[in-house]
Amino acid sequence: MTRTFQCSDPAERTAGVAAAVDAVRRGDLIVMPTDTVYGIGADAFTPTAVDSLLTAKQRGRDMPVPVLVGNRRTLDGLVMAVPPAVHDLVDAFWPGPLTIVVEQAPSLAWDLGDADGTVAVRMPLHPVALEVLEATGPMAVSSANVSGQRAATTAEEARDQLGWLVEVYLEAGSCGDPVASTIVDVTGEVPRVLRQGALDLAALRAVVPAALDKDGRGPDEEPAVPVVTEA
Repeated sequence: MTRTFQCSDPAERTAGVAAAVDAVRRGDLIVMPTDTVYGIGADAFTPTAVDSLLTAKQRGRDMPVPVLVGNRRTLDGLVMAVPPAVHDLVDAFWPGPLTIVVEQAPSLAWDLGDADGTVAVRMPLHPVALEVLEATGPMAVSSANVSGQRAATTAEEARDQLGWLVEVYLEAGSCGDPVASTIVDVTGEVPRVLRQGALDLAALRAVVPAALDKDGRGPDEEPAVPVVTEA
């Protein structure tokens, strides 16, 4: 039975988080708020749950599901190695709207889609999401909408698209404009922006000066701004 919990009420929030954690542990889907948009989530280590998430979004395996964590230290157990640039980015921007693509540890028993040995990881800056994640551990989470449709900024909007396919909806009010996180690939020698989102390139380069933009250009390769003079 699908249930919605209003997290603005302390008692209902407590009950909702507990229900969401139980649902994830059973392999069911939940919708919860994040600091960017609402997310549909499942236990990252239960392949059938991840399959259900992809089915609910009408999304193929060619678009692997990112993972959300509730603690920075969790990252160490998910990757083969953590380069210094990753530590710098995590220290500066987690929790927050930064997703990093890393080489996953080969021992991980999960299937998030056709990720080719990598995983996209983020720690969101939202108290409800962090409370859920602290209890469940890493979760496979994607935007709470059918692929190609507008990302949900409330649980109600998510329910309009996903309906009974989700067991628990956690409503915490509107998250505002649906701006996705910035995605940075750190699997190469130099971090590279894959998607420009809520975190801009200037902020990233303040921490990692050599970071490449989404076109693969470094800070010294930016196109010159043309000078316009009056005739």
